[in-house]
Amino acid sequence: MDADWALLNDEELLERRISKLDLRLEGSGLEPLIKQLHDELSAKGLAFHPPCHIGDEWFVPVGIPAIFVPFFLVHDRLRNLEKTMMLEVEGGTPESFMRLIRHEAAHAYSYAYHLPRKKKWQDAFGRTSREQTPDVYHPQPFSRSYVVNLDDWYAQSHPDEDFAETFAVWLTPEAEWRKRYGGWKAIQKIEYVDELMCSLAGKPPLHMPEYRAADYDCLNLKLKTYYARKRKLYADTYPDFYDADLRQLFSAAPGPGRITAAAYLRRRRRRLLNSVCQWTNEKKFRVNKLLSRLIDRCDQLDLLVLNDDPQQDFRITSFITTLVMNYLFTGKFKRTK
Repeated sequence: MDADWALLNDEELLERRISKLDLRLEGSGLEPLIKQLHDELSAKGLAFHPPCHIGDEWFVPVGIPAIFVPFFLVHDRLRNLEKTMMLEVEGGTPESFMRLIRHEAAHAYSYAYHLPRKKKWQDAFGRTSREQTPDVYHPQPFSRSYVVNLDDWYAQSHPDEDFAETFAVWLTPEAEWRKRYGGWKAIQKIEYVDELMCSLAGKPPLHMPEYRAADYDCLNLKLKTYYARKRKLYADTYPDFYDADLRQLFSAAPGPGRITAAAYLRRRRRRLLNSVCQWTNEKKFRVNKLLSRLIDRCDQLDLLVLNDDPQQDFRITSFITTLVMNYLFTGKFKRTK
C-alpha cells in the first residue's frame, strides 16, 4: 500500500520533509536495477558491489566507495513531482538509470582501489586532483578522444569523469565498444580499463572506510525548499542580446492573418522545447526559462508574425538552438555529478 503522502496534491506534498517520507531502496522499483549493476560487475569477475543509499542527487562522496541515488527516483509519486517541477526526471527510465549508476560505480571503484594513484591511469586520463568537476568547461563535440555515455560530453570535463565515462561504456553489456569506438583514440582508454579491471577480478577493495549514510544525508528539508534551490540552480540568466533577432524573426506588419509573436510561441512551446532539448542535450527547465523570457520580450515589443508561414517553425527552432549552444559554449556548463 502506498504511503499516505503519495495521495497528496502537489501543493500539500511540497510541504512535507523528504526525510519524513520513509523512503527505502529495498522493495522499490530501483532494487532490480541496482541488482542489474551488481550482476554486470559480477559478470566481469569483479567482486566489489558498491553499496547504494538515498540522497538528494547522484553522487559518490569523496573518498567513500558508495553510491547515492536521488530520492525522487524511489517512488512514482515523487517522479511525477520532479517532472512537474523540473520538466524531466534524470535517471527516470531504466536505460538512463543504468547509464548513471554505471558512471557512479566507476567513482566508487576509484576510491575502493585507489585507481588514480596508478601511473598508467594518469597516463590514460591525466593527473587528477582534489578539485571537483568544474562548472565551466569547453568540450569539443566531435572529439574522438573521449567516449560518450552521459550528456554534455561529460568525459571532457575532468580526468575523474573521463575514467567514469570510459568505465561505464566498458561495463555496459552488448555495448560492442570495440566496434563502436574502433578508429577512435578513446579506444585506448577502454582497452586500458579492460586490462585494469581484469587485474582487479575477484579482489576485495583496498580501501573501505566505515561511514554513516546519515553523514551525507541532505534530505532534512521540505520538498518546496529542495525545489526552490534546484530551480534557482538551473534558472541561469541568459544574455539579453536577442531583441534585434526577435524583430527580424517576427517582422510582420499589422494586418489580416497576423498573430502576436508571443501567442505563436505559447502555442508551439512544447514542440519547440522538445526539439531544442533533443538536439542540444540542455536541461528542459533551462530551455523553458529561455522560452518564457522570449515570450515576455515579444509581448513587450508588440511583435507580430504571419499565422500561416510554413518556414516560421524552422526559423525559430534554429534561433533558439543557436542561443542555447552559444550559451553552453560561452557560459556555464553546470552538472550535479
